[in-house]
Amino acid sequence: MKKVYSKIESINGSVITVRAEGVKYGELAEIETSFGASLAEVNRIAGDLVSLQVFAGGRGVSTGDQVRFLGHEMQVSFSEDLLGRIFNGSGEPRDKGPALKDNLIEIGGPSVNPSKRIMARRMIRTGIPMIDMFNTLVVSQKLPIFSISGEPYNQLLARIAMQAEVDVIVLGGMGLKYDDYLYFRKTLEEGGALSRTVMFVHTAADPTVECIMIPDMSLAVAEQFALQGKDVLVLLTDMTNFADSLKEISITQEQVPSNRGYPGDLYSQLASRYEKAVDFDDAGSVTILAVTTMPGDDVTHPVPDNTGYITEGQFYLKGGRIEPFGSLSRLKQNVNGKTRNDHRAIMDGMIRLYSSYKDTLEKKSMGFMMSEWDEKLLNYGEAFEAQMMDLSVNIPLEDALDRGWKILSDYFRPEETGLKTELVYQYWPKRTDAASGKS
Repeated sequence: MKKVYSKIESINGSVITVRAEGVKYGELAEIETSFGASLAEVNRIAGDLVSLQVFAGGRGVSTGDQVRFLGHEMQVSFSEDLLGRIFNGSGEPRDKGPALKDNLIEIGGPSVNPSKRIMARRMIRTGIPMIDMFNTLVVSQKLPIFSISGEPYNQLLARIAMQAEVDVIVLGGMGLKYDDYLYFRKTLEEGGALSRTVMFVHTAADPTVECIMIPDMSLAVAEQFALQGKDVLVLLTDMTNFADSLKEISITQEQVPSNRGYPGDLYSQLASRYEKAVDFDDAGSVTILAVTTMPGDDVTHPVPDNTGYITEGQFYLKGGRIEPFGSLSRLKQNVNGKTRNDHRAIMDGMIRLYSSYKDTLEKKSMGFMMSEWDEKLLNYGEAFEAQMMDLSVNIPLEDALDRGWKILSDYFRPEETGLKTELVYQYWPKRTDAASGKS
């Protein structure tokens, strides 16, 4: 039987301190208050002085309340019954369904032993050309979506959840506005994807400590599904809110702050979550796609800056589009040579011409006279943005490749594209329009 401590040494916001022995970091405790029981988590140990973060906050807690340590870390139930369900950061149902208490697993465990991993070598199709064609998402990859407030990153995640060719989606929301939570729920229900989805949602009105539980719960459940042989895609939004919660707790504990007030172990905190991405050698996989908002569109902010050293590239979401410049999937070369023989060539060729289009736009804005080539680039750039970059475009990879050839043929002659002759012979649209220089 666990010992009950009946004296709380101090209460500082949502952090309480007791003198106790035989407890460990991350262990859960139950506090009996006049308002009922509340969970707390050990987040600091200094000798026999133990600090706990109270899930429901410090309001209502008094120094005479009883604290009982439970002897285990935070746990979450795992079974097929999770699919289609929505939970909060404490693992309690948010969808008014029954609580799940069977087959409890601990969250926040170590990353997978490298000997159990295999190289990333399979593509995840999403139906979004700027991902599938230009920055392919690869099984077991860990990628952030760098964005700013106001961009449709949650809408992008919802669309990926509905269209990604995986077995299970685990969606973790941190600091969500209630409208965003309802949007995810409604979109996945109406799109028929909720039946293969597990949602762990922390809203801006929920306790801070629950926010930092969301990634660990999401990844623990994802790993268990992967061990059953399923390919799992974990969608997290927003990791900056996660980092801000860490910052708030560290300030409450009077820890020495690091860059911009964030805790000194921010890199390790982020890495311990992202490194859960894995492709098991004898089972399924976990792939992580996580939104990271950049305050003031500042990529040197501590959260995106640290994230960039951990992950395998990034997507930049600007102006409602995934930007081709700056966005990078470092593992795409592992898979886009196996899709279609023109994939790499058409990808490189179209981006090269789009870069020339951007240079031409700058020339035009400065009042330079436009040549015939410049006019071609201007028309091409507009078509590329409308037919490829627009996030409303929803087509399979092969159709996107064919569309790329059509766009090129609409505005250029084959020799102007710089593409290999054998590929031009195989894929160039078979038509003639001498008036516009097509062949």
